[in-house]
Amino acid sequence: MAKHRALLFPYVFSILILTMSLLCKAIDDEDRKPYIVYLGSLPNDEAFSPLSHQIGILERVVESTSASNFLIRSYKRSFNGFAAKLTDQEIERLANMKKSWDFIGLNDETKRNSTTESDVVVGVIDTGIWPESQSFNDEGFSPAPKKWKGVCEGGKNFTCNNKIIGARRYNSSSARDEVGHGSHTASTAAGNAIKGASFYGLAQGTARGGVPSARIAAYKVCEFKKCPGEAIMAAFDDAIADGVDIITISLGGTSVTPFDKDPIAIGSFHAMKKGILTAHSAGNRGPEEGTVVSVEPWVLTVAASGTDRWIIDKVVLGNGRTLIGNSVNSFTSNGTSYPLVYGKDATSHCSNLDAQSCLAGCIDRDLVKGKILVCDASDGDIVALQAGALVLSIKDYEGLKSYLNSTKHAKANILKSEAIKDPAALIVVSFSSRGPNLILPEIIKPDISAPGVDILAAFSPVAAITDSPDDGRHVKYSLLSGTSMACPHAAAAAAYIRTFHPEWSPAAIKSSLMTTAWPMNHTDDVSPAEFAHGSGHINPVTALDPGLVYETSEDDHIKLLCSFLDDARVKLISGENSSCPKGSEKGSPKDFNYPSLAAVVKPVTSFTINFNRTVKNVGLANSTYKAKILPDSKVDIKVVPQVLSFKSLNEEKTFTVTVFAKGLPDGSHASASLVWYDGTHRVRSPILVRSKAASW
Repeated sequence: MAKHRALLFPYVFSILILTMSLLCKAIDDEDRKPYIVYLGSLPNDEAFSPLSHQIGILERVVESTSASNFLIRSYKRSFNGFAAKLTDQEIERLANMKKSWDFIGLNDETKRNSTTESDVVVGVIDTGIWPESQSFNDEGFSPAPKKWKGVCEGGKNFTCNNKIIGARRYNSSSARDEVGHGSHTASTAAGNAIKGASFYGLAQGTARGGVPSARIAAYKVCEFKKCPGEAIMAAFDDAIADGVDIITISLGGTSVTPFDKDPIAIGSFHAMKKGILTAHSAGNRGPEEGTVVSVEPWVLTVAASGTDRWIIDKVVLGNGRTLIGNSVNSFTSNGTSYPLVYGKDATSHCSNLDAQSCLAGCIDRDLVKGKILVCDASDGDIVALQAGALVLSIKDYEGLKSYLNSTKHAKANILKSEAIKDPAALIVVSFSSRGPNLILPEIIKPDISAPGVDILAAFSPVAAITDSPDDGRHVKYSLLSGTSMACPHAAAAAAYIRTFHPEWSPAAIKSSLMTTAWPMNHTDDVSPAEFAHGSGHINPVTALDPGLVYETSEDDHIKLLCSFLDDARVKLISGENSSCPKGSEKGSPKDFNYPSLAAVVKPVTSFTINFNRTVKNVGLANSTYKAKILPDSKVDIKVVPQVLSFKSLNEEKTFTVTVFAKGLPDGSHASASLVWYDGTHRVRSPILVRSKAASW
């Protein structure tokens, strides 16, 4: 029997919003207790003022401009921190201030090259942008970099500034964002730091982009969620010529498209030729295998993971049992319970199977008015969350169904969402699309994971918060989840690296992010784990100094394409007239100089696989790296040579990794890691060998 997960849709929220009330409570000095807030090492920056930084944090926590009255002591000589009198509520607020950028290391104290960062242009191919948002205010920004060749063609009543230095629209009268998606991704990548941002009090703190000093060029290719391929191609054409440095594109189809027919694959290939790295969302069709839609080896494909903050919602059933699920719910029912109705009991014209999944057009609005609708999940968590539903686990779903069947008068109360700390949340979420790469199984996709759950960022004030037609709320900042939110995190991390290494190629930047990624907790809903998170979770500060990088050129990519495509199809992608090698000279995709290593073998058959790789030294001129294998007992792995000695920067060394075993059962896999270590740098690459299952 198929397992389902329940969705709860509150059809009473319009009433509940009207009945919300704010309860104020005077805070006496007796409610305050002394707490020490440790902020780590002092940054190596003469302009940094520890006291100003501490007062700024304190003001946000106590929500008062007289916050200094609560300061007991400032620690500012040898390290950064302070002691203050705080309430329990303020301590909780302080604990929940950690945003996605803080979580991955790009915080207020992070080392930055502000002048160079201001010259970086992030191209956002999406649904447009809302230029009046504070996240895109240009106060303090100088004019656009001299290299910039773009224009502001945003349409009527659309004005660019020194933050949004370029805007174009395709098949639309305006580049203005009426959906919210484009504003959200743009501000996640490069939005200004906006204090006090929240979604109805949830996730309150500072909303900021990963490279807040960078410029933004917006390319609107989508009109009401329809994104024509010809518009996407035009956007890449313009963005490359305009002079963007990084492209983030959180769009994609529902299945893999051959490279020579995919506008994103072709456009991003030409971006790579011009030294521009493209970050692309993996897709939201997980956790099934083979659902990742971004599989081009020249693109940074990004999966979505949680952070150490999780936004939950509780449902109190009429029998007193409390269920916990995932939802961003801004209202409170003030203790009032509402009747529960199952989807199959709320239709007059659909089959039970369709109605219990609440398929479009099945639910009779009169039968659910003033009630809480219970649906079986059919389209995955991400669709449910976009519709404003509360998603329950299978265990809680069974408890809910049991309660529904036990009484004719089932009721429940959905509480307001709350943010909790969850160190175990560093996993790839279920909706994030998984590998394998259905076009090139020798290239592991996704490449990397980044925060993509409950991300607070700018939103279009004219856009609907959810897909529900009854939702009339409008906000300037919203919480969204998806690989669309993870992608601009990775793009900003790439832009951050570029500010320190402007001479690095797209491949070098991508390699630095992959080989320094955090190892992640294995999810229990997919195997192998590399198909969920690739090389691991993004770690941009460490990626500034990766030690070694795996370089690939345009010719390397063409040679790779030639290994499985004919000359005509390769030309459609590259635009070049080069001829592909013939016969044994074609080469193998497994020898493409990628930062991860993968191969497919026949089931239950002995095998020996050789991976040939080359690394470039970008760390210390005189350095020696030793190979270490984090093994899998199902295979043996050998590295030759085991030691790489470098005498200068940019020197290259070649090595071979050999994996051999007596065979793997059909559909099984073996995974390991290769780590090159010089005492300072850890250059890690996943190794994955998978037997070819019958379904492939």
